[in-house]
Amino acid sequence: MKTIIQHSTDAQISTQITDIYHCKIKYYDTHIRFYTDQQIDLDVLRQTHSTDFNYLPTLDFSQIKLFVSDMDSTLINIECIDEIADFANIKPQVAAITERAMQGELDFKTSLIERVALLKGLDIDVLNKVYADRLRVNEGGRELVQFLKTKSIKTSVVSGGFTFFTNRLAKDLGLDHSRGCVLNIENNQLAGTTQGDIIDARAKAEFVRELCNEYSIELNQVIVVGDGANDLEMMKIAGLSVAYHAKPSVLAQANIVISFGGLDKIIDLFDE
Repeated sequence: MKTIIQHSTDAQISTQITDIYHCKIKYYDTHIRFYTDQQIDLDVLRQTHSTDFNYLPTLDFSQIKLFVSDMDSTLINIECIDEIADFANIKPQVAAITERAMQGELDFKTSLIERVALLKGLDIDVLNKVYADRLRVNEGGRELVQFLKTKSIKTSVVSGGFTFFTNRLAKDLGLDHSRGCVLNIENNQLAGTTQGDIIDARAKAEFVRELCNEYSIELNQVIVVGDGANDLEMMKIAGLSVAYHAKPSVLAQANIVISFGGLDKIIDLFDE
């Protein structure tokens, strides 16, 4: 018997599903669960009802100890580097490179170096403007973080983007850890380069392992959320991987898919 979660409380949808598949059903405050011994194509349900459906993983959620999220287009609503580029009137050019990198069509390190170089000469006040005026936590993100805190689960954000945003976001949300790339600044302007390691797919996975070592946590006690190809390595090593409004390559490999709802849909998995 398998459990399917409908990440909404739409009774009309659940009635249609039970009529077709003859499932047992149970209602929760934020979602509905179906119990079935049939193999159901969840992609068909998702497309038919524009609602998130997932098989409940065989994972003991009471043992989850660490949550790690990508930042851009996952925990927040924007790609920060694209918005910075908008102030140089080159957003379409930079955004096209970003999209190809997230699809896995370009080497991430090479693409980041190329994009950062195009930002040379911008005043650092642009970073503040992007954070204050354009950056928003994605739907359900704050609720998810607060929920995880009630479970004593460590929370963190990791990004191929910049520490200016990861550190500030971590402080605003009360996250335990953050990691990103460091922008070089010269005379209060972006130098067009970074210093230290670029946080690519491998570095993200290493960050997860580092946190596990710090807190004596097993990898199967970790939830990782991401949307792009550079998130795949950390998603592969985690106990549970969540694709959030993600690229096709990520959708194909994640344990849980959220394409319609907010990040708080992850909370549904913890109900018993």
